[in-house]
Amino acid sequence: MNAPVRLDVQAFLNRHRFSTFQWGVFALCFLVVLLDGFDTAAIGYIAPSLVKEWGVSKPQLAPVLSAALFGLAGGALSAGPLADRLGRKLVLVGSVLVFGIACLGSSFAGDLTQLSIARFLTGLGLGAAMPNAVTLMSEYCPEQRRATLTNAMFCGFPLGAACGGFLAAWMIPIWGWRSVLVLGGIAPLVLVALMVFLLPESVRHMVARGVVAERIRTVLRKISDEAGNASAFILSEKAPATDGKAGIALVLSPAYRIGSAMLWLTYFMGLVIFYALINWMPILFKDAGIAPKDATLISALFPLGGVGAILTGWLMDRFNPNRVIAACFALTAVAVWAIGQAVGMGSVGLLVVVVFGAGALMNTAQSSMGSLAAAFYPTAGRATGVAWMLGIGRFGGIAGSFLVAEAQAAQLSLPATFTVLAVPGAIAMVALLIKQMRHPDAGRGIPAGVAGH
Repeated sequence: MNAPVRLDVQAFLNRHRFSTFQWGVFALCFLVVLLDGFDTAAIGYIAPSLVKEWGVSKPQLAPVLSAALFGLAGGALSAGPLADRLGRKLVLVGSVLVFGIACLGSSFAGDLTQLSIARFLTGLGLGAAMPNAVTLMSEYCPEQRRATLTNAMFCGFPLGAACGGFLAAWMIPIWGWRSVLVLGGIAPLVLVALMVFLLPESVRHMVARGVVAERIRTVLRKISDEAGNASAFILSEKAPATDGKAGIALVLSPAYRIGSAMLWLTYFMGLVIFYALINWMPILFKDAGIAPKDATLISALFPLGGVGAILTGWLMDRFNPNRVIAACFALTAVAVWAIGQAVGMGSVGLLVVVVFGAGALMNTAQSSMGSLAAAFYPTAGRATGVAWMLGIGRFGGIAGSFLVAEAQAAQLSLPATFTVLAVPGAIAMVALLIKQMRHPDAGRGIPAGVAGH
């Protein structure tokens, strides 16, 4: 009787070219993140129209601007443990369905209270979608290209946010601000139909959960026929042993506790900057005397700069990833400060360059955090680890929205406001350097699961 042929899933992914099947997974996850970025940023682009149509003050906008962020936090914190238990695909499809329906519903809001509730529900779906897209994508990547591919997928978020700005500038004058939310609701519902039929479950998750070998073999044969010879599948993890812990118990275990805290702090500080700027820049620039349409278009350049994350991912695959991202956050602090100086000088041309540059640096750093977290945690806690970083970080987005509102209430000048917003970039840099000192290298491969029969 022949001995069973055991196939190490990650070694299998490492030695085969990135297949058409894997590119299909990439495309679907990219579209999820793209629509996540569009729906997350949409409220900032319609904010000037809300002020005009509903006659509300800028400080009154803070709750509606941050409502989705509370939902994002709740969605992420709950979805990670669910995905580690129930699977990445089920939670991801459900989350896209939720934020599509809720965003469509928000287009019918009649006042700030109704819109805030709808945005909170939208945020629940958005918060659950992002970490599971990152996790699922990373678990189909070869190790030597994981950061590059995951970062490329994550670029969908700033691209979606930027497209929201360009589309809002075109759509609002023609159809009104509600049209932006209608589009943000219909597109995810179309994507759900595609995901149900085309998106596979994470093969690493199936092995870790002991799914029968035939299901795993069926998926892996779409990458290479070599998988057809295997009768059992194993995982090797380049991570410290955790005595069988999973989910949040693994994320908070002694082996991961400090690294987890530093990831949370870094992502928190990055989102203080991102949401403060994406939600408030159109209004701040308009107050500085820039035409409303130009203010919206210039603001849309900020998230567009996130496409630089592909280069950062390439660097992360070749050099120390903590130090690469830390350098990006340090430069972000300088660039955000420079936005305030450019506004103070009154040069629109210089402002365009500085906003795009700041966006390239900040979004590149922030977009790289998903792949950094995915590589840090083993399969048993990866979805929870990524999701909790994103979920706790969302409170930074809430803080950023209220921070600018308080700066406006205190009548800080625009240069002073942007100087305050530069500080979180420096804090993020320090947090990543602490993580690097505590976790200088990944552990050696550890057998983490077997699926057979």
